[in-house]
Amino acid sequence: MPWSNQSGGGGPWRPNPGPWGGGPSGQRPPDLDEILRRSQDRFKSVLPGGGFFGGKKGIFLALIALLAVWAFSGFFQVETSEQGVVLRFGKHVRSVGEGLHYHLPYPIERVVIANVTENRRLEIGIRMEGGAARTNVGVREVPQESLMLTGDENIVDVNFAVVWQIKPGGAADFLFNIQNPETTIRAVAESAMREVIGRSDLQLVLTQGRQEIERSVHELMQRTLDEYQAGVLVVQVQLQKVDPPDQVIDAFRDVQAARADQERLQNEAQAYANRVVPEARGDAARISQSAEGYRERVVNEARGAADRFNSILTEYQKAPVVTRERMFLETMERVFAGTDKIVIDPSASGSGVVPYLPLGELNRGSNATPVPQPQSVQPAAPQRTSPTGVSR
Repeated sequence: MPWSNQSGGGGPWRPNPGPWGGGPSGQRPPDLDEILRRSQDRFKSVLPGGGFFGGKKGIFLALIALLAVWAFSGFFQVETSEQGVVLRFGKHVRSVGEGLHYHLPYPIERVVIANVTENRRLEIGIRMEGGAARTNVGVREVPQESLMLTGDENIVDVNFAVVWQIKPGGAADFLFNIQNPETTIRAVAESAMREVIGRSDLQLVLTQGRQEIERSVHELMQRTLDEYQAGVLVVQVQLQKVDPPDQVIDAFRDVQAARADQERLQNEAQAYANRVVPEARGDAARISQSAEGYRERVVNEARGAADRFNSILTEYQKAPVVTRERMFLETMERVFAGTDKIVIDPSASGSGVVPYLPLGELNRGSNATPVPQPQSVQPAAPQRTSPTGVSR
Protein backbone atom coordinates (compact mmCIF):
# COMPACT_ATOMS: atom_id res chain seq x y z
CA MET A 1 0.00 0.00 0.00
CA PRO A 2 1.63 3.33 -1.07
CA TRP A 3 2.22 5.97 1.50
CA SER A 4 0.51 9.27 0.69
CA ASN A 5 2.08 12.39 2.01
CA GLN A 6 -0.57 15.07 2.05
CA SER A 7 0.69 18.52 1.34
CA GLY A 8 -1.64 20.66 3.32
CA GLY A 9 -2.36 18.63 6.43
CA GLY A 10 0.54 19.78 8.58
CA GLY A 11 0.91 16.22 10.02
CA PRO A 12 3.72 15.12 12.27
CA TRP A 13 5.73 13.61 9.35
CA ARG A 14 5.82 16.83 7.36
CA PRO A 15 9.25 18.15 8.45
CA ASN A 16 11.04 14.73 8.25
CA PRO A 17 11.51 12.03 5.59
CA GLY A 18 8.89 9.26 5.63
CA PRO A 19 9.61 5.76 6.89
CA TRP A 20 10.06 4.45 3.32
CA GLY A 21 12.51 7.09 2.24
CA GLY A 22 9.94 9.65 1.15
CA GLY A 23 10.14 13.19 2.30
CA PRO A 24 8.42 16.48 2.20
CA SER A 25 8.90 16.68 -1.60
CA GLY A 26 6.00 14.24 -2.06
CA GLN A 27 8.01 11.24 -3.37
CA ARG A 28 6.15 7.96 -3.28
CA PRO A 29 7.68 5.03 -1.26
CA PRO A 30 8.69 1.79 -3.00
CA ASP A 31 6.16 -0.94 -3.39
CA LEU A 32 6.07 -3.94 -0.91
CA ASP A 33 6.52 -6.40 -3.77
CA GLU A 34 9.68 -4.62 -4.75
CA ILE A 35 11.07 -5.00 -1.23
CA LEU A 36 10.32 -8.76 -1.20
CA ARG A 37 11.93 -9.23 -4.63
CA ARG A 38 15.12 -7.54 -3.52
CA SER A 39 15.24 -9.65 -0.36
CA GLN A 40 14.92 -12.86 -2.40
CA ASP A 41 17.73 -11.81 -4.67
CA ARG A 42 20.03 -11.17 -1.75
CA PHE A 43 19.09 -14.51 -0.14
CA LYS A 44 19.80 -16.42 -3.38
CA SER A 45 23.18 -14.78 -3.69
CA VAL A 46 24.12 -16.00 -0.22
CA LEU A 47 22.95 -19.64 -0.60
CA PRO A 48 25.33 -22.08 -2.34
CA GLY A 49 24.05 -23.33 -5.70
CA GLY A 50 21.67 -20.52 -6.02
CA GLY A 51 19.97 -22.09 -9.01
CA PHE A 52 18.75 -25.09 -7.08
CA PHE A 53 17.71 -23.13 -3.99
CA GLY A 54 16.32 -20.26 -5.91
CA GLY A 55 12.67 -19.48 -5.91
CA LYS A 56 10.00 -20.74 -3.59
CA LYS A 57 11.50 -24.23 -3.35
CA GLY A 58 14.72 -22.94 -1.77
CA ILE A 59 12.78 -20.85 0.68
CA PHE A 60 10.69 -23.89 1.62
CA LEU A 61 13.77 -26.04 2.27
CA ALA A 62 15.35 -23.30 4.34
CA LEU A 63 12.18 -23.04 6.38
CA ILE A 64 12.20 -26.81 6.93
CA ALA A 65 15.81 -26.64 8.18
CA LEU A 66 14.98 -23.80 10.48
CA LEU A 67 11.92 -25.69 11.73
CA ALA A 68 14.06 -28.79 12.46
CA VAL A 69 16.57 -26.71 14.41
CA TRP A 70 13.73 -25.05 16.28
CA ALA A 71 12.17 -28.44 17.10
CA PHE A 72 15.44 -29.91 18.35
CA SER A 73 15.97 -26.94 20.64
CA GLY A 74 13.38 -28.44 22.99
CA PHE A 75 15.76 -31.11 24.33
CA PHE A 76 17.33 -30.35 27.70
CA GLN A 77 19.39 -32.18 30.32
CA VAL A 78 18.70 -32.23 34.07
CA GLU A 79 21.54 -33.21 36.40
CA THR A 80 21.30 -35.40 39.49
CA SER A 81 21.16 -32.50 41.93
CA GLU A 82 18.65 -30.51 39.86
CA GLN A 83 14.97 -30.42 39.04
CA GLY A 84 13.40 -28.97 35.91
CA VAL A 85 10.17 -26.97 35.87
CA VAL A 86 8.48 -26.80 32.44
CA LEU A 87 6.42 -23.69 31.69
CA ARG A 88 3.91 -23.38 28.84
CA PHE A 89 3.28 -19.76 27.99
CA GLY A 90 4.50 -18.94 31.49
CA LYS A 91 2.26 -21.47 33.28
CA HIS A 92 3.70 -24.44 35.16
CA VAL A 93 2.67 -27.70 33.51
CA ARG A 94 5.05 -30.32 34.96
CA SER A 95 8.26 -30.97 36.87
CA VAL A 96 10.94 -33.41 35.77
CA GLY A 97 13.87 -35.08 37.47
CA GLU A 98 17.34 -35.99 36.31
CA GLY A 99 17.95 -37.19 32.75
CA LEU A 100 17.30 -36.07 29.17
CA HIS A 101 13.87 -34.51 28.57
CA TYR A 102 11.99 -32.62 25.90
CA HIS A 103 9.67 -29.65 25.92
CA LEU A 104 7.96 -27.80 23.14
CA PRO A 105 10.36 -25.23 21.66
CA TYR A 106 10.45 -21.65 22.75
CA PRO A 107 8.27 -19.57 22.93
CA ILE A 108 5.63 -22.26 23.48
CA GLU A 109 7.39 -23.90 26.39
CA ARG A 110 10.53 -23.23 28.35
CA VAL A 111 12.26 -24.87 31.28
CA VAL A 112 13.63 -23.46 34.54
CA ILE A 113 16.22 -25.66 36.26
CA ALA A 114 16.73 -25.36 40.04
CA ASN A 115 19.33 -26.99 42.26
CA VAL A 116 17.44 -28.95 44.93
CA THR A 117 20.40 -30.38 46.89
CA GLU A 118 22.47 -27.26 47.51
CA ASN A 119 22.49 -26.18 51.15
CA ARG A 120 21.92 -22.46 51.54
CA ARG A 121 22.72 -20.61 54.76
CA LEU A 122 21.08 -17.56 56.31
CA GLU A 123 22.50 -15.63 59.27
CA ILE A 124 19.97 -13.94 61.56
CA GLY A 125 21.24 -11.28 63.95
CA ILE A 126 24.55 -10.72 62.15
CA ARG A 127 25.74 -9.84 58.64
CA MET A 128 29.00 -10.84 57.01
CA GLU A 129 30.73 -7.84 55.45
CA GLY A 130 33.49 -8.07 52.87
CA GLY A 131 34.27 -10.74 50.32
CA ALA A 132 36.90 -12.22 48.09
CA ALA A 133 37.96 -8.79 46.80
CA ARG A 134 38.53 -7.46 50.33
CA THR A 135 41.34 -8.38 52.63
CA ASN A 136 39.23 -8.31 55.80
CA VAL A 137 35.84 -9.88 56.32
CA GLY A 138 33.93 -8.43 59.25
CA VAL A 139 30.78 -9.24 61.14
CA ARG A 140 28.14 -6.62 61.71
CA GLU A 141 25.62 -6.98 64.49
CA VAL A 142 21.93 -6.45 63.68
CA PRO A 143 20.24 -5.77 67.05
CA GLN A 144 16.85 -5.34 65.37
CA GLU A 145 16.92 -9.08 64.69
CA SER A 146 18.94 -10.43 67.63
CA LEU A 147 17.45 -8.72 70.70
CA MET A 148 14.54 -10.80 72.02
CA LEU A 149 12.37 -10.92 75.13
CA THR A 150 12.24 -14.10 77.21
CA GLY A 151 9.28 -15.53 79.07
CA ASP A 152 10.45 -14.05 82.39
CA GLU A 153 10.76 -10.56 80.82
CA ASN A 154 14.52 -10.52 80.33
CA ILE A 155 16.32 -9.35 77.20
CA VAL A 156 18.67 -11.77 75.47
CA ASP A 157 20.89 -11.34 72.41
CA VAL A 158 20.47 -14.33 70.06
CA ASN A 159 22.41 -14.93 66.85
CA PHE A 160 21.59 -18.06 64.88
CA ALA A 161 21.88 -19.54 61.41
CA VAL A 162 19.40 -21.46 59.27
CA VAL A 163 20.54 -24.05 56.74
CA TRP A 164 17.90 -24.74 54.07
CA GLN A 165 17.45 -26.14 50.60
CA ILE A 166 14.72 -26.56 48.01
CA LYS A 167 12.44 -29.40 49.00
CA PRO A 168 12.66 -32.44 46.68
CA GLY A 169 9.71 -32.18 44.33
CA GLY A 170 8.98 -28.63 45.47
CA ALA A 171 10.91 -26.62 42.90
CA ALA A 172 7.68 -25.31 41.32
CA ASP A 173 6.37 -24.11 44.69
CA PHE A 174 9.72 -22.47 45.42
CA LEU A 175 9.73 -20.61 42.08
CA PHE A 176 6.11 -19.46 41.95
CA ASN A 177 4.60 -19.40 45.47
CA ILE A 178 7.05 -16.99 47.13
CA GLN A 179 8.41 -13.86 45.49
CA ASN A 180 11.59 -13.38 47.56
CA PRO A 181 12.63 -16.71 49.13
CA GLU A 182 15.51 -15.48 51.30
CA THR A 183 13.53 -12.58 52.74
CA THR A 184 10.61 -14.91 53.47
CA ILE A 185 12.79 -17.53 55.15
CA ARG A 186 14.57 -14.86 57.20
CA ALA A 187 11.26 -13.43 58.41
CA VAL A 188 9.89 -16.88 59.27
CA ALA A 189 13.10 -17.80 61.13
CA GLU A 190 13.11 -14.60 63.20
CA SER A 191 9.42 -14.97 64.02
CA ALA A 192 9.81 -18.61 65.07
CA MET A 193 12.83 -17.84 67.26
CA ARG A 194 11.05 -14.96 68.97
CA GLU A 195 8.08 -17.19 69.71
CA VAL A 196 10.20 -19.97 71.21
CA ILE A 197 12.36 -17.56 73.24
CA GLY A 198 9.21 -15.82 74.48
CA ARG A 199 8.00 -19.12 75.95
CA SER A 200 11.31 -19.89 77.74
CA ASP A 201 13.01 -18.52 80.83
CA LEU A 202 16.36 -16.77 80.62
CA GLN A 203 18.19 -19.40 82.66
CA LEU A 204 16.95 -22.19 80.38
CA VAL A 205 17.91 -20.24 77.26
CA LEU A 206 21.46 -19.60 78.46
CA THR A 207 22.24 -23.07 79.84
CA GLN A 208 20.82 -26.47 79.01
CA GLY A 209 17.91 -25.44 76.78
CA ARG A 210 19.84 -24.74 73.54
CA GLN A 211 19.12 -28.06 71.84
CA GLU A 212 15.44 -27.89 72.75
CA ILE A 213 15.22 -24.35 71.36
CA GLU A 214 16.88 -25.39 68.09
CA ARG A 215 14.49 -28.31 67.71
CA SER A 216 11.40 -26.21 68.46
CA VAL A 217 12.44 -23.44 66.03
CA HIS A 218 13.18 -26.03 63.33
CA GLU A 219 9.74 -27.62 63.66
CA LEU A 220 7.91 -24.29 63.80
CA MET A 221 9.74 -22.95 60.72
CA GLN A 222 9.06 -26.07 58.68
CA ARG A 223 5.40 -26.08 59.64
CA THR A 224 5.01 -22.40 58.70
CA LEU A 225 6.81 -22.75 55.35
CA ASP A 226 4.69 -25.79 54.52
CA GLU A 227 1.58 -23.72 55.15
CA TYR A 228 2.97 -21.13 52.74
CA GLN A 229 3.67 -23.94 50.20
CA ALA A 230 7.11 -22.41 49.81
CA GLY A 231 8.84 -25.59 48.66
CA VAL A 232 11.60 -25.06 51.24
CA LEU A 233 13.15 -27.74 53.44
CA VAL A 234 14.76 -26.52 56.68
CA VAL A 235 17.85 -28.66 57.19
CA GLN A 236 19.19 -27.27 60.47
CA VAL A 237 18.88 -24.41 62.95
CA GLN A 238 22.13 -23.51 64.74
CA LEU A 239 22.34 -21.21 67.76
CA GLN A 240 25.61 -19.29 67.51
CA LYS A 241 25.48 -16.78 70.36
CA VAL A 242 23.05 -16.54 73.24
CA ASP A 243 24.11 -13.81 75.67
CA PRO A 244 22.58 -10.97 77.64
CA PRO A 245 22.94 -7.51 76.10
CA ASP A 246 26.37 -5.91 76.25
CA GLN A 247 25.20 -3.30 78.76
CA VAL A 248 24.58 -5.91 81.48
CA ILE A 249 26.95 -8.69 80.45
CA ASP A 250 29.41 -8.11 83.35
CA ALA A 251 26.73 -8.18 86.00
CA PHE A 252 25.16 -11.21 84.44
CA ARG A 253 28.48 -13.05 84.44
CA ASP A 254 28.81 -12.36 88.16
CA VAL A 255 25.37 -13.83 88.70
CA GLN A 256 26.28 -16.86 86.61
CA ALA A 257 29.48 -17.35 88.62
CA ALA A 258 27.51 -17.18 91.88
CA ARG A 259 25.03 -19.73 90.56
CA ALA A 260 27.87 -21.97 89.49
CA ASP A 261 29.37 -21.77 93.00
CA GLN A 262 25.96 -22.54 94.46
CA GLU A 263 25.57 -25.60 92.29
CA ARG A 264 29.12 -26.73 93.11
CA LEU A 265 28.54 -26.43 96.86
CA GLN A 266 25.23 -28.23 96.55
CA ASN A 267 26.90 -31.03 94.64
CA GLU A 268 29.65 -31.32 97.23
CA ALA A 269 27.12 -31.40 100.05
CA GLN A 270 25.10 -34.01 98.23
CA ALA A 271 28.23 -36.10 97.67
CA TYR A 272 29.10 -35.85 101.39
CA ALA A 273 25.56 -36.85 102.32
CA ASN A 274 25.69 -39.76 99.90
CA ARG A 275 28.88 -40.95 101.58
CA VAL A 276 28.01 -40.35 105.25
CA VAL A 277 24.41 -41.53 105.28
CA PRO A 278 25.17 -45.03 103.92
CA GLU A 279 28.05 -45.37 106.39
CA ALA A 280 25.79 -44.40 109.29
CA ARG A 281 23.12 -46.78 108.09
CA GLY A 282 25.70 -49.55 107.84
CA ASP A 283 26.97 -48.88 111.37
CA ALA A 284 23.41 -48.84 112.69
CA ALA A 285 22.65 -52.14 110.98
CA ARG A 286 25.89 -53.67 112.33
CA ILE A 287 25.13 -52.54 115.89
CA SER A 288 21.57 -53.81 115.64
CA GLN A 289 22.76 -57.20 114.38
CA SER A 290 25.40 -57.41 117.13
CA ALA A 291 22.82 -56.60 119.78
CA GLU A 292 20.45 -59.13 118.28
CA GLY A 293 23.19 -61.77 118.31
CA TYR A 294 24.09 -60.93 121.93
CA ARG A 295 20.46 -61.18 122.93
CA GLU A 296 20.08 -64.55 121.25
CA ARG A 297 23.27 -65.85 122.87
CA VAL A 298 22.34 -64.70 126.38
CA VAL A 299 18.80 -66.03 126.08
CA ASN A 300 20.03 -69.38 124.79
CA GLU A 301 22.67 -69.62 127.54
CA ALA A 302 20.05 -68.80 130.15
CA ARG A 303 17.70 -71.38 128.74
CA GLY A 304 20.50 -73.95 128.64
CA ALA A 305 21.43 -73.21 132.25
CA ALA A 306 17.82 -73.49 133.30
CA ASP A 307 17.39 -76.79 131.45
CA ARG A 308 20.64 -78.11 132.99
CA PHE A 309 19.48 -77.08 136.48
CA ASN A 310 16.12 -78.78 135.96
CA SER A 311 17.80 -81.98 134.78
CA ILE A 312 20.14 -81.94 137.79
CA LEU A 313 17.20 -81.28 140.07
CA THR A 314 15.39 -84.28 138.66
CA GLU A 315 18.42 -86.51 139.23
CA TYR A 316 18.93 -85.08 142.72
CA GLN A 317 15.38 -85.88 143.66
CA LYS A 318 15.96 -89.45 142.58
CA ALA A 319 19.33 -89.96 144.41
CA PRO A 320 20.35 -87.03 146.59
CA VAL A 321 23.55 -88.55 148.07
CA VAL A 322 24.97 -89.81 144.84
CA THR A 323 24.09 -86.58 143.10
CA ARG A 324 25.77 -84.45 145.76
CA GLU A 325 28.93 -86.52 145.62
CA ARG A 326 29.01 -86.41 141.83
CA MET A 327 28.52 -82.65 141.83
CA PHE A 328 31.34 -82.32 144.33
CA LEU A 329 33.71 -84.44 142.28
CA GLU A 330 32.89 -82.62 139.06
CA THR A 331 33.44 -79.33 140.78
CA MET A 332 36.79 -80.43 142.16
CA GLU A 333 37.74 -81.72 138.72
CA ARG A 334 37.10 -78.35 137.17
CA VAL A 335 38.91 -76.54 139.97
CA PHE A 336 42.07 -78.69 139.99
CA ALA A 337 42.18 -79.44 136.25
CA GLY A 338 44.85 -76.79 135.47
CA THR A 339 46.97 -77.04 138.67
CA ASP A 340 49.80 -79.24 139.87
CA LYS A 341 48.60 -81.72 142.54
CA ILE A 342 50.26 -83.84 145.23
CA VAL A 343 48.25 -86.68 146.74
CA ILE A 344 48.97 -87.41 150.44
CA ASP A 345 47.65 -90.43 152.20
CA PRO A 346 47.58 -89.81 155.97
CA SER A 347 47.32 -93.49 156.77
CA ALA A 348 50.53 -94.29 154.94
CA SER A 349 53.74 -94.55 156.92
CA GLY A 350 56.50 -92.08 156.35
CA SER A 351 55.71 -88.89 154.43
CA GLY A 352 52.44 -90.20 153.04
CA VAL A 353 53.10 -88.78 149.58
CA VAL A 354 51.61 -91.03 146.92
CA PRO A 355 53.65 -91.24 143.64
CA TYR A 356 51.81 -90.73 140.35
CA LEU A 357 52.60 -91.03 136.68
CA PRO A 358 52.34 -87.63 134.77
CA LEU A 359 50.52 -88.97 131.70
CA GLY A 360 49.41 -85.49 130.59
CA GLU A 361 52.93 -84.16 130.29
CA LEU A 362 54.07 -87.24 128.39
CA ASN A 363 51.40 -86.57 125.76
CA ARG A 364 52.70 -83.05 125.08
CA GLY A 365 55.61 -84.34 122.95
CA SER A 366 59.32 -84.15 123.03
CA ASN A 367 59.38 -80.35 123.49
CA ALA A 368 57.71 -80.53 126.86
CA THR A 369 59.69 -79.63 129.95
CA PRO A 370 61.28 -82.54 131.76
CA VAL A 371 59.15 -84.06 134.46
CA PRO A 372 60.79 -83.77 137.90
CA GLN A 373 61.56 -87.04 139.58
CA PRO A 374 59.20 -87.85 142.46
CA GLN A 375 60.58 -87.87 145.90
CA SER A 376 61.54 -91.22 147.33
CA VAL A 377 58.81 -92.30 149.64
CA GLN A 378 57.90 -95.48 151.30
CA PRO A 379 55.23 -97.68 149.83
CA ALA A 380 51.88 -96.46 150.83
CA ALA A 381 48.55 -98.03 151.12
CA PRO A 382 46.12 -97.79 148.20
CA GLN A 383 44.67 -94.32 147.68
CA ARG A 384 41.24 -93.72 148.97
CA THR A 385 38.68 -92.07 146.82
CA SER A 386 37.29 -89.95 149.55
CA PRO A 387 37.44 -86.26 148.72
CA THR A 388 38.70 -85.49 152.21
CA GLY A 389 42.07 -87.00 151.34
CA VAL A 390 42.73 -84.53 148.52
CA SER A 391 44.73 -81.38 149.26
CA ARG A 392 47.02 -79.00 147.44
